[in-house]
Amino acid sequence: MPAQIGVGVMAALLVLYLVVAVQLAIGFFEVGTTVSTIMGVALLVLPLVGFWALGAELLFGFRSQRLGRLMAREGSLPDDEFDLLPSGRPDPAAARVHVPRFQADADAAPADWRAAYRLGLVLDAAGERKLARPAITRAIALERAERDAAADRGE
Repeated sequence: MPAQIGVGVMAALLVLYLVVAVQLAIGFFEVGTTVSTIMGVALLVLPLVGFWALGAELLFGFRSQRLGRLMAREGSLPDDEFDLLPSGRPDPAAARVHVPRFQADADAAPADWRAAYRLGLVLDAAGERKLARPAITRAIALERAERDAAADRGE
């Protein structure tokens, strides 16, 4: 829950920043010089890029949490596999030991979103965030394809 509060605060701050940047951009446009116009455009474009990035991150978070909830209901999450630090987070060194097994599971079942998601969780627990994100993104895409196929079949 603290992460969700942090995301909410950052989103609110970004919206506030976007409002201020747009107001400043309008002021620069009103000056009418070439330099002020370029600055006005920059003040519009850069916050929009930030806003897009925030939206992409939120979407990734919502989708990955959805998969986590589905797997929690099924009891197929790998959360009991690692030693925990006193903070309650997984010990990266202990999680690293499990990466090869989960990688092998994901490689053996390339169309299984659950295996890809478990791999992403284990990589994240092991401190390998750059590798975890593509695995979870793949799980999201595979689950969506599975859901769409079931809808096409009328299930």
